[in-house]
Amino acid sequence: MIAIVDYGVGNLFSLVSSLKALGSAAEVTGEAERIRAADRVILPGVGAFGDARAKLEDTGLVPVLLEEAEKKPLLGICLGMQLLFDRSFEYGDHPGLGLVAGQVVDLRQDLTDSSLKVPHMGWNSLHILKDDPLFRHIRDGEYVYYVHSFYARDCASSTLAASRYGNVDVTGVVRRGNVYGTQFHPEKSGDTGLRLLRAFAEL
Repeated sequence: MIAIVDYGVGNLFSLVSSLKALGSAAEVTGEAERIRAADRVILPGVGAFGDARAKLEDTGLVPVLLEEAEKKPLLGICLGMQLLFDRSFEYGDHPGLGLVAGQVVDLRQDLTDSSLKVPHMGWNSLHILKDDPLFRHIRDGEYVYYVHSFYARDCASSTLAASRYGNVDVTGVVRRGNVYGTQFHPEKSGDTGLRLLRAFAEL
């Protein structure tokens, strides 16, 4: 069973639908025991980092997630991926979960082409930088769907794949041990996203 962490942030319906289409048992839950009982965990998220971090803290699930990340595959999606990092500078300075080394910064501070829009929204090709079981069903250059204004930086050692946006290599996929993150939305990335979720369900 895959536990999808419910902490009041994220579009959970499309994620559940995608996993069910793959035949994977998935459960949306905010209960510590259900997360502990799961084979894999997904941490979704949309919105602002500080608000999401506070909501996650309020659930009391932070220690549970830190413990379970050492035992089983955990996938952070979009803001859920950003929460995995040491800190974010989105409207202030906020601590992350510290599961992946690096920081989350405003895309605009590194983007030199002012004609490119932020949020970075739409389809971009994903360039695989390091081979990993998560990519067993996809090929280099396939397109995935992004919606974000901030991105993870200073995390080269954990970066598995990236997408080029102007002069910026947007961190697309990260991994540290059992912990994975995707800045794009697999559940909104068509067949490519489904194949990536399938690989996660097989880890």
